[in-house]
Amino acid sequence: MEITGRLTADAVVQKVNSEKQVVNFSIAINDNYKPKGSTEVKEVVTYIDCSYWLNAKTVQWLKKGTLVQLFGRIGMSVYNNSEGVAVGSLTFHTNNIKILVFAKKTETAKANSAVKEKKSKKTADVPF
Repeated sequence: MEITGRLTADAVVQKVNSEKQVVNFSIAINDNYKPKGSTEVKEVVTYIDCSYWLNAKTVQWLKKGTLVQLFGRIGMSVYNNSEGVAVGSLTFHTNNIKILVFAKKTETAKANSAVKEKKSKKTADVPF
């Protein structure tokens, strides 16, 4: 199965035992439709919890906002929450990740501009 969506938060690596690691992340899939007989467009967002067992190093590329195309199999987790209410969530066991669009680097850009500003102030103070 193939799904495409944007990461809702930075991916995290969790150790399962002394040797295995899993990359966990969540994606949002946006969709819209127009109900029969209506002119209003309905927006639908589906959230899917994903796991990737093959390479923990991919976590460095899976940042919030990254658009990914995932290949694997879908599942469902069903459990009772702390209030005793049955809750379910979609899960996706990922075999392959294709990054379509990287997340915007706003934090990195801000840090780089601050460094450049400091360097320009130092050169402006030189008396010759």
